Amino acid sequence: MAARADVIVLGAGMVGVSVAVHLQKRGRDVVLIDRQEPGEETSYGNAGLIQREAVIPYTFPREFGVILSYALNHRRDAVYHLSALPRLVPWLFRYWQNAVPERVERSMRALAPLLAQCVGEHDALTAAAGGAAQTLVHHRGWLNCFRAEESLRAAIAAARRLDEYGVDYAVLTGAQLREIEPHLSEAIVGAIHFRGSPTSSDPGMLTKAYADLFSRNGGRFFKGDARRLLSGPSGWSVAAEPEAVEAREAVVALGPWSDEVFRPLGYDIPLAVKRGYHMHYGAQGNATLGHPVRDADGGFALAPMSKGIRLTTGVEFADRDAAASPVQLARDEPLARELFPLAQRLEPEPWMGRRPCLPDMVPVIGRGEHHRGLWFAFGHAHHGFTLGPVTGRLLAEMMTGEEPFTDPRHYAASRFRGRVGK
Repeated sequence: MAARADVIVLGAGMVGVSVAVHLQKRGRDVVLIDRQEPGEETSYGNAGLIQREAVIPYTFPREFGVILSYALNHRRDAVYHLSALPRLVPWLFRYWQNAVPERVERSMRALAPLLAQCVGEHDALTAAAGGAAQTLVHHRGWLNCFRAEESLRAAIAAARRLDEYGVDYAVLTGAQLREIEPHLSEAIVGAIHFRGSPTSSDPGMLTKAYADLFSRNGGRFFKGDARRLLSGPSGWSVAAEPEAVEAREAVVALGPWSDEVFRPLGYDIPLAVKRGYHMHYGAQGNATLGHPVRDADGGFALAPMSKGIRLTTGVEFADRDAAASPVQLARDEPLARELFPLAQRLEPEPWMGRRPCLPDMVPVIGRGEHHRGLWFAFGHAHHGFTLGPVTGRLLAEMMTGEEPFTDPRHYAASRFRGRVGK
């Protein structure tokens, strides 16, 4: 016999957990399934930013000189595996196509309503989770720092585009920056302080706190290979422990592994992976870091975490499951030590994560149009931690017949052409 539920949610990262919580809030009996405990994959290792300001998507460069510098593969912010290029080039071409101004504007219009609600939805879940969850979120904002006046001026111009979206930020001189972060290097000439973007000192534990809220309210978490989703006459089923689960509806929220479910079902959605690494460090002497800081010219970030100061790298284009090759960390660490007085590494090996990306940098949220009761919530790129709770709200509204708070057509899988197989 199999356990019965209304909905199976596949994937217990920030997105999947948030979907489960919002469906449960609307009266659905939900089983959450993952092969690991909640919050132990991509949601664990990010920089902990809830990026209210992230309306302008990360895009492929279109300037020839910049493209050439990427091709030489000597940069810090992005590297690639030569062996992966034959598989990556078609996706990279679509990514490049989406970097033209009119397509960037389209992506911004899609992202803006999600980002307008992202802080409020996190705050609501944090308040409901209570206890430790409330100590893990900090409303001090984060700092985007610049070593060159030219890049600072360009960033200020980009930030002014955010005024119409209600983003709270302040431009700081180098001296003003060091008033609030006195141990940052004087090589930083200025910064943008995104004051309205909260941060978490342990994003994996915050995901677990939301999962605990789901469990306290009667939700069930089963361990199983969520990629083995089967369609049947009564809905969907997955083999799991302590028992298999059957439900009328299923949500695919497996992040970078989502294609292992949707492709066998016949969906041709251009999902790719940007890998990244992190390492924790101590601080020398009495040095302290109160805000996450991004070295925009260096291509990495430092964030104060419960486990130490976390250095997070930029993007590695590689096969999702290829062996770790943390060349970026080796390139970033000397520059990070110039930025802030880091002490020793606190772990023997770097952590590696995978960001699930679509070429327009907009997630898929909505119905699997060719199957009854199939729903998607994946492809959040650099912002799954930011957008998890608001994604959960939007998808739950769609699944339960509520009026969605924004037009869901922006996020439909059908915006990508075609099906494969059946």
